[in-house]
Amino acid sequence: MLDVRRLHLLRELDRRGTIAAVAEALTFTASAVSQQLGVLEREAGVPLLERSGRRVVLTPAGRTLVTHADAVLERLELAVSELAGAREGIGGPLRIGTFPSGGPAIVPATLAELARRHPALEPMVQEIDSARVSDGLRAGELDVALVHDYDFVPASPDTTVDQVPLLDEPVYLATGGAGDSAPATGSATGPAARGDSLAELLGPWATSPWITARDGTTGHAMAVRACQAAGFQPRIRHRVNDFRTVLALAAIGQGAGFVPEMATVQAPEGVVLTRLPLFRRSKVAFRTGGGTHPAIAAFVAAARTAVGTGGAGQGESHGALLGRPRENPVGRGGPLL
Repeated sequence: MLDVRRLHLLRELDRRGTIAAVAEALTFTASAVSQQLGVLEREAGVPLLERSGRRVVLTPAGRTLVTHADAVLERLELAVSELAGAREGIGGPLRIGTFPSGGPAIVPATLAELARRHPALEPMVQEIDSARVSDGLRAGELDVALVHDYDFVPASPDTTVDQVPLLDEPVYLATGGAGDSAPATGSATGPAARGDSLAELLGPWATSPWITARDGTTGHAMAVRACQAAGFQPRIRHRVNDFRTVLALAAIGQGAGFVPEMATVQAPEGVVLTRLPLFRRSKVAFRTGGGTHPAIAAFVAAARTAVGTGGAGQGESHGALLGRPRENPVGRGGPLL
């Protein structure tokens, strides 16, 4: 009989790549992980792992077993959800992950709604990069998480995580009215037409310095790919993840940058915001099979109420929660008032 806990270790090795990474994530020693995987091989009766230099990789039989492990662990998650539904009331700890800009805009309103509906729940929030959410959910560090992806950077498919849509928000170009980031020619002095293409909106800033998120983030990848789609390679000067800093730097002419609508509510004076034909899509993620768990379903319902989407989870943007960015009335020509 194959042991479920060892199947979990094998699946984590497939996702994380090294025994050391599995051990760190699941708070085991590397030798304990190796021993448990060795026992699993004996249970399976065929080699599941093989050495490749200093790394251990899965054999074809090992990869096949991971596919079955996904199905087994999903069924266990469904069982846990059904058992939780049989209990009276919704309560206990709920570990919530969120991307940084979702913290001030979505999380407080969601927790307030949760407290009103389910006062026995004990939400515990931690900021986490969207790229680490799947690992955190599988490791049991999180029960549910707010995640996002962008146009040009779709989320990688992951059979261990389910997602439901929450909020679609437009992305804005943030620029300054003066300073060395302002384009020397073709600076966009008229109103931005709704039909303007990405090349028309970004083109005037092709030779200007740019402000992007740090390398390796989805925000950085989106910025680079959007500029490439507009026909140029951005000359990156600043790499910061905080959208407030992006707006502040853009306002004093230090470069052009991208910010989602959620970040524009308190844009500083001097910044010009131009809506782009790009979107950031926020979602709620949880372990596959866990969507019917009462606490997770309650979080999803509260988050949708907080952002004003009700049960639909769709739409362009939601001013009740986010506010509206103070777009320059003449489009791309001057600072905000």
